[in-house]
Amino acid sequence: MTGWDALRGLGELRFPGDPGFAAVAPVNRRFAATRPAAVLSVTSAADVARAVEWAREESVPLVPRGGGHSYAGHSAGPGLVLDLRRLSGIRVEDGTGRVTVGGGTPMKALYAALRPWDLTFPLGNSDTVGIGGLALGGGVTTISRAHGLTCDALVSTDVVLADGRVVTASADEHPDLFWACRGGGGGNFGVNTRFTFQARPAPAGSTCVVLWSWPHAVEILAAMQEIMLGAPEAFSARIGIARSPGEDGVVSVVGHHLGPRSELRELLAPAFAVAAPDRADLEDRDFWAAARFLHHGSDGGAFAARTRCTPHAIGDAGLEALVRAVDKWPGSGSPDGAGAALFAWGGAIGRVPVADTAFPHRDTKFLLSLDTSWTEQDTPDVVRANLDWLHALHAETGEFAPDAAYVNFADPDLEDWRGAYYGPNAARLAEVKRRYDPDRFFSFPQAL
Repeated sequence: MTGWDALRGLGELRFPGDPGFAAVAPVNRRFAATRPAAVLSVTSAADVARAVEWAREESVPLVPRGGGHSYAGHSAGPGLVLDLRRLSGIRVEDGTGRVTVGGGTPMKALYAALRPWDLTFPLGNSDTVGIGGLALGGGVTTISRAHGLTCDALVSTDVVLADGRVVTASADEHPDLFWACRGGGGGNFGVNTRFTFQARPAPAGSTCVVLWSWPHAVEILAAMQEIMLGAPEAFSARIGIARSPGEDGVVSVVGHHLGPRSELRELLAPAFAVAAPDRADLEDRDFWAAARFLHHGSDGGAFAARTRCTPHAIGDAGLEALVRAVDKWPGSGSPDGAGAALFAWGGAIGRVPVADTAFPHRDTKFLLSLDTSWTEQDTPDVVRANLDWLHALHAETGEFAPDAAYVNFADPDLEDWRGAYYGPNAARLAEVKRRYDPDRFFSFPQAL
């Protein structure tokens, strides 16, 4: 019998049925059936190190969990889930802009702690997303075209390795591990218990939410791609088409500009000239008001997403294929519906050489994200129809976008995931994995 009692002094140990156990379920209810044998909520790196040593001794699979937002359910597993949410301390170093945070710190706490200092670095836009998953997979946010990725702001990180050692990875210490932690994906090399980032003054700017009716979808998508290819780095946008159950399709642009509303309106003018929008909400906002406005919420439930990273705009034939597919979405009970989005990248993201960090998609101009959703009450036939629709659309987009994918939108159905996630950096990442975790103790379906 496994000696679970040895963990009781390391934090709060919970088993199925215990109060609070359900709180560490995967955010994506597609993986609700994944039930860990136990959950250990830790409060220090020493607790993590001992838990890792125990799991090795007992041959119990261990999975670290920060925010639990892994699209592919990788933050849950059948063995021991190491809940890092209590590793959430935040310290701002006066005068340097260095911010040190616990490995389980959520975005809501980070925004609240940084606001009095009026400092920021590229952060996510969902309250419960954890800093670990965001940074380790790269971290593309609304200010990334101007300020780079979350991992580009990383100065150092403390990592509990598979043998229980705690090391600090930085440009000077364990630089190979530091390189891998900047885009190599969460959970591959150890448990990251602390991060230090270089912050900078929080920039004021403006935001937009613009909606068009469905007949203008292709033209607006084309116009917005052209806008973003020539836009200043201060402007970022998510260009989307989507349908909800029983509703017509909608075209949307959600943007953040680190400049005044007057400039933002000028930037959007070519799209406004294509067709008058049904809604155009453009407002000047300080950084913190913009972050609140751009906050992403979800109605919950289950979802699936597939991505492609493209170094060029998608032509009209590809855009027409996306619109046709969204028209044919089979439907479900989820109000989140389904759709396709083009996240504009480029700018500061592309100024970092591909080999300087593990994040490989530096030449990407648009991240194409395809998604669908359903509820736990939907029938298996509905679920299958949604997944079939998504897989068919992903296959079709291969005709006009490369087989490259964003690891932070992890895709459990991706076949050549090593090449898609890591591209030319895959072999070097595999070497780092062998060096720091030769027995592949840290393992999950898409672990290196």
